[in-house]
Amino acid sequence: MFRFESLDIWKLAIEYGGRLYDIADSLPQKEMYGLSSQLRRAAVSISNNIAEGSGANTNKDFSCFLDISIKSALETVNILYFALLRKYINETRQKEMHEEAETLIKKIRAFKKILK
Repeated sequence: MFRFESLDIWKLAIEYGGRLYDIADSLPQKEMYGLSSQLRRAAVSISNNIAEGSGANTNKDFSCFLDISIKSALETVNILYFALLRKYINETRQKEMHEEAETLIKKIRAFKKILK
């Protein structure tokens, strides 16, 4: 087992990413190379950076990867606001995902504090 596979933040990021993929799949076909693609890339980046960072040689390096993970989570929040503006998703779904992102980001930040 790799280190990241035992991390709750990675597990949460994978689950969150899966829900983001579901949203990306529901976006209009015309957004396949726009919002859908961007949302998928940002979604995968969250868990990818947790996984990649877990193999870093120092906690400081790992922390840098966690910063990128947080930024990718924030990117998904922004994309979902744009999807709401375009009426591709409803307000309830956007709020649910916003709350999930907030929880994930708080947990990543808490984990970063443990690394110090």
